[in-house]
Amino acid sequence: MSDKLDKRVSRRSALIAGGGVVAGAVGGTAIRRVLTNDSPEQMSVTILTLPADNDRRSSQIARTFEKNLSAVGINATIEPRSRSQLLRAVLLEHDFDCFVASRHGGSDPDYLYELFHSTYDPEAGWQNPYGFTNLEVDDLLERQRSMDGDERTEAITDLLTRIAQAHPIVPICRTDDRRVVRTDRFDGWSEHPLGRKLGYLGLEPIEHEWDDGEDVILRGIITDTRPTRNLNPLAATQRDQGTIIDLLYDSLAVPNGGSFRPWLAESWEWDESTATVTIRPDCQFHDGQPVTSQDIEFTYEFFADTSLGDEQGVRSPAPRHRGLIDIVESTSVLDGQTVEIEVDAHADVAERALTIPILPRHVWKPEVETRLENGQNPIQGTWSIVSEDGISTIGSGPYAFVEREQRERLRLERFDRHFTTRDTVDFPEPSADEIRFEVALNSGLVLRGLSGESATQPRDMTAMPMAISEIGEITDDALELVEPQSWQFYHIGFNVRNAPFSNPNFRKVVAGLIDREMIVSDVFGGYATPIVTPVTDEWTPKELEWDGTAPYAPFFRKSDETRSEGSDTLDVEQAKRAFEGYGFQYSDDRERLVR
Repeated sequence: MSDKLDKRVSRRSALIAGGGVVAGAVGGTAIRRVLTNDSPEQMSVTILTLPADNDRRSSQIARTFEKNLSAVGINATIEPRSRSQLLRAVLLEHDFDCFVASRHGGSDPDYLYELFHSTYDPEAGWQNPYGFTNLEVDDLLERQRSMDGDERTEAITDLLTRIAQAHPIVPICRTDDRRVVRTDRFDGWSEHPLGRKLGYLGLEPIEHEWDDGEDVILRGIITDTRPTRNLNPLAATQRDQGTIIDLLYDSLAVPNGGSFRPWLAESWEWDESTATVTIRPDCQFHDGQPVTSQDIEFTYEFFADTSLGDEQGVRSPAPRHRGLIDIVESTSVLDGQTVEIEVDAHADVAERALTIPILPRHVWKPEVETRLENGQNPIQGTWSIVSEDGISTIGSGPYAFVEREQRERLRLERFDRHFTTRDTVDFPEPSADEIRFEVALNSGLVLRGLSGESATQPRDMTAMPMAISEIGEITDDALELVEPQSWQFYHIGFNVRNAPFSNPNFRKVVAGLIDREMIVSDVFGGYATPIVTPVTDEWTPKELEWDGTAPYAPFFRKSDETRSEGSDTLDVEQAKRAFEGYGFQYSDDRERLVR
């Protein structure tokens, strides 16, 4: 955007400098506009998205969005970025107008706290990348954390309504993606969600497929190279859902339906706003060092301030899990296996904070100290401790890192000293000796890998969900589709820090340019569900359920009388009148929306 502005300024300067030539070529009105700098400038918007090779659906939505913006007089351009580059622009640099992408939704609406609370506006990371500030939304986000039952449901209904009215994002649809698995080497694919560690631990090798003494190897296909390049659990541009990190690092608790179950924690007890957490005895990190309550305390303090109280006095919160960490007020070590966690939320919500990855203090604390001693500035969200891959990948999870080939493959091996291997623990243990993730960047390569056409040994699963339309017809009897229990949605995100999207009326009209039904039909082949609010059906209030129209920004759809067969569905004149109704102006020929 700045390069374009520079070019426009340079051109205007050249015209003024050559005033005599211009005067001989154009009329007096044009001369006055040039010389007085009052020539209206067309509204311009840049849409960031992924290239079609990385995400065909985001790319197609962006093209449709660009077409409709252009139709109503906005100079819209698409700028494809790699996944890491897109996330850097949006999460770290806040250098964007708007973007089209998918993101994983939370099972509990409290995940919206991190997404929209205004306190995170200036920060880098997954916290409020849109720069959205709304005091009423802040109040509702805070209130729902302190409530339960019907009171909380009512607060969340009000919250979702306010967000839908303010349009910091335009939720488009929830996908019906699937994972593809082979059933002839492993069984138990549907026992636990494959987006979490338990989905990998609960698999059962089919005995006749493995020779005695042969290592059992689970082979997964990933469509994203980032896990092969960076395994820093704090790196915002390298982590989305983080299933591989989930295998490498334990958390105190794991999701269990609509609640949470102790994992690395053996138990916890609540006394009002304080949880006393006892961790399982004799747990170890992958380097053999014991896991203690000091590691728990360190992890929460480190996520809250990755500089660990640097003498400059400026906190540098982690760019991931910010909303969860803010639930925690303080942590205190009681003994080697017990830690006290004080929270600022109702216990039902606060237990979400027990799901962050526990880091080894003996690895990360020296890394922080060395960087600070070397003069690094702990810039929030971007300094090397939260972005680079140089920290040893040592966790306490059921699998340990072995090796990788960047952009090609990643190999993990079972951690035999993990607590799930104990007879006294009621969790499935890791059944595969190794997990090997291999990269395939398009659906054709993925399916060939699963069928064994491109390898001597077929792969066992897609480690990431795929679009059903890309999977196509399955002819191999050993292949099966598995429905993910996590969910993701596609949306358009606005940078509300800057014009034009800082104007809520502009966002409202632009939101009305999105034809969800057409996108679901044409882009997703019908394998998606239109939505107007980014939560699960369980939490969606009746007034925000999809009934064919978005209640606060309905699509500007042509009526049957004005639409001819095969023509576009967008009523351009209706959209232009909406802009004008909010005080926006068009050029004299009404072809360009001007600033």
